[in-house]
Amino acid sequence: MLGEAGDATRPALPGEELVLVGIADLERGAESVEALLVSIGAARLSRLGLKVPPALPAPEHRLYELLREDDPDAAHSRYNALVRRLISYERAAECAT
Repeated sequence: MLGEAGDATRPALPGEELVLVGIADLERGAESVEALLVSIGAARLSRLGLKVPPALPAPEHRLYELLREDDPDAAHSRYNALVRRLISYERAAECAT
């Protein structure tokens, strides 16, 4: 199944590390960049067969705010880069299934 850590039979999909960390963080109830990113893509990731814990509320806004707190000048570009990585993972996962 997609998203299972330690699967050496196939190469990692682009962005998979972010998705796996995000799912683990959501399972622990932790709000992290990765957990917010998975929350953004929760519906699509679930349709791909991943077990996604309940998403955090307002993930787009909260992710941007978290990035802005860390580095205000780079928040916009980091946000866009993270969302692009999520989309890359989703597209690659669709092709892999």
